[in-house]
Amino acid sequence: MINLTLLRGIILTGILGTTAIAASPNILLITADDLNCSSVGVYGCKTKDSTPNIDRLANAGIRFDHSHVTIAVCQPSRSVWMTGRYPMHSGGEGFHQLSKPNIPILPALLRKGGYTVGILGKSGHSTPIKFKWDMNFDQFQLGAGRNATIYAARAKTFVEQAAKSGKPFFLMANSHDPHRPFYGNDPKKWYTKKGPKKSAALKPSKVFKPEEVVIPGFLPDIPDVRLEIAEYFSSVRRCDDTVGALLNILDETGVANNTLVIFLSDNGMAFPFAKTNCYLHSTRTPFLVRWPANIKAGSVEQTQMVSGIDITPTILEVAGLKQPAGMDGRSFLSICQGKQQPARDRVYTQFHQTAAKRQYEMRTVQTTQFGYIYNAWANQETPFKNESMNGRTYKAMQAAGASNAAIQARVKLFLTRIPEELYDFGKDPDGLNNLAKSPEYRKQLLQFRKEMTDWMIKQNDPEQKKYQSFLKGK
Repeated sequence: MINLTLLRGIILTGILGTTAIAASPNILLITADDLNCSSVGVYGCKTKDSTPNIDRLANAGIRFDHSHVTIAVCQPSRSVWMTGRYPMHSGGEGFHQLSKPNIPILPALLRKGGYTVGILGKSGHSTPIKFKWDMNFDQFQLGAGRNATIYAARAKTFVEQAAKSGKPFFLMANSHDPHRPFYGNDPKKWYTKKGPKKSAALKPSKVFKPEEVVIPGFLPDIPDVRLEIAEYFSSVRRCDDTVGALLNILDETGVANNTLVIFLSDNGMAFPFAKTNCYLHSTRTPFLVRWPANIKAGSVEQTQMVSGIDITPTILEVAGLKQPAGMDGRSFLSICQGKQQPARDRVYTQFHQTAAKRQYEMRTVQTTQFGYIYNAWANQETPFKNESMNGRTYKAMQAAGASNAAIQARVKLFLTRIPEELYDFGKDPDGLNNLAKSPEYRKQLLQFRKEMTDWMIKQNDPEQKKYQSFLKGK
């Protein structure tokens, strides 16, 4: 019998003058916007039925238990994904395109390698340089980025067109959920067809009530917090609806077996002590990979750490393409296939700038157990301010702090911070007990200071002199 795949590749080689493109796998990168790792069922979410489709994806591939984004805010996080470089090396520290020239980006490298490349949602935040995608539909062409049916229809057309062209595809599908405003507190106009592109948002497949949710341990359980967490979980469920719809398209079009699917979030939930910080709930992300032809279903990686900075190198290896010089990440493909990689016991995370252009330099050494944070901006005078403070939760915490000393202390810490924090996240995942001044953890503190120093010097971090000055005063 003639090998049709090989024959197709030979034909395409003659036509396109490239290697056997037809044999290359398709790639679907699905991302959530502000989804906490702890909100996903397979990661131990205590609120029931939050993510049935994401859980299904996890059970069909490999789940990484110790996975992080490099920087916990949307556009800079996505710039890391698309370049494989730390923000200080790409010029992607804030909400702007890369400030450094000639940085290769993933979709351009894939197109050069024979792929057709498309994007659904978060287009501006996920395209770090001027670049024209082969297919590009953004928020208000996708029901405010919150309509699973439209995502599925656009994806199906793209997949079918790629098949007709004989090229493999790379599709980056970015849900706008569960970014604030959450379902139930969002604009009514989103649910009509009077918008600029005449596409409406959809109601989540499940709407959560305040009494149905479990409040994360880093937030107080007070009425307005409970209400906002319920609204958040409704948006989480709608993100999950989109994931399920996209996975169904792969099945319907017959390409699921040779399509690599990666799922993660760009940062943690938009609440105090999560998004736009360097805590565990800031950078830890659900990280799932499915490739039925090559990855064993039901795999769980519990010791090796991966990061968003590793996405571009991994996808390039899967596609059989050369990695450009200068990338800081490295491929984790062999881990997906059950192997061990050296030096996968820690990641380095950071923060630079909020969407409002406020500068709050932070650096973290994160292991599977500990998180050591250096807040370069914390001087007890500069107040912290981020988007999460516009929501119900922070306002409720402020009000409750007037009569509750513990909540008042949390609000004060969030506003002013201190230069050095150390958490045993293995015992204290919510980061409630700073151990930086604990004699019992002095050895770990000194070790992390050395690691931070070495890393900052190696990366030529602009904050290294300030850090050294801080250490001299200790």
